[in-house]
Amino acid sequence: MLPREELLKRVVENREIVARAIDLAEQAIKTWEVVETDFLSPPEIAEIKGVFSRLSDIELIATGGYPQAERQRLGFCRSELPFEPSQVPLAAVQIAGNFLFDPPTHRDFLGSMLGCGIVRDKTGDIIVLGEQGAQAIVAPELVEFLETHLTQVRSVPVKTRRIELSELKIREPKKKEMVTTEASLRLDAIASAGFGMSRSKMVDLISSGDVRVNWKDIAQSSHALKAGDLIAIRGKGRLEVGEITITKKERYRINLTRFM
Repeated sequence: MLPREELLKRVVENREIVARAIDLAEQAIKTWEVVETDFLSPPEIAEIKGVFSRLSDIELIATGGYPQAERQRLGFCRSELPFEPSQVPLAAVQIAGNFLFDPPTHRDFLGSMLGCGIVRDKTGDIIVLGEQGAQAIVAPELVEFLETHLTQVRSVPVKTRRIELSELKIREPKKKEMVTTEASLRLDAIASAGFGMSRSKMVDLISSGDVRVNWKDIAQSSHALKAGDLIAIRGKGRLEVGEITITKKERYRINLTRFM
């Protein structure tokens, strides 16, 4: 049995979801089988990984159908067994329609899927293809249901069919490499440089709860960053902190990668 209470003491957010993950991990240990969660958000995945990081008898793999997927399922398996991402069940569907004169949004497709009666936890990323429609990653048990019931997005008729994960049309995220020199490793200083906005605007975003570091809400502008940290701002993309060195004038030279 896993040390449930000890593990949950470390949980700040998403306590119910982490508790469910512990239940699934225990099931995987008992049955010697792979057991998976529903689709989870990046903050939820990050917290579960943090909780399980010190355990040696259970292995977990996160997968969402392609390397950059945001929403992913976590699979649990005994550490002594072979375990590959392909063992975590995923499926994909093509949602095709003629959207030439009115390109749809991610919200349009998600709303239509949920309007069929499915729950968000069973859906992964949705890849919008403009006038051609979209592709969605879902739990395999939903495919047949969606093929029958997802027939319209907004006012446009669509045809939904299963496709292979290898048919997903993934676009590599745009990224920009940059270097900044700062007097400190404060979040507001580095993030304002990386996202190209004033420091006062960044302070406002941090205090309003729009900024996450490694998928955790950070409300302090003075939060110290380190190499490898990932900063995310709603609607503005992500910023990865790279190598940090100290200059001759004892300032911090920081490599940054912005994903847009």
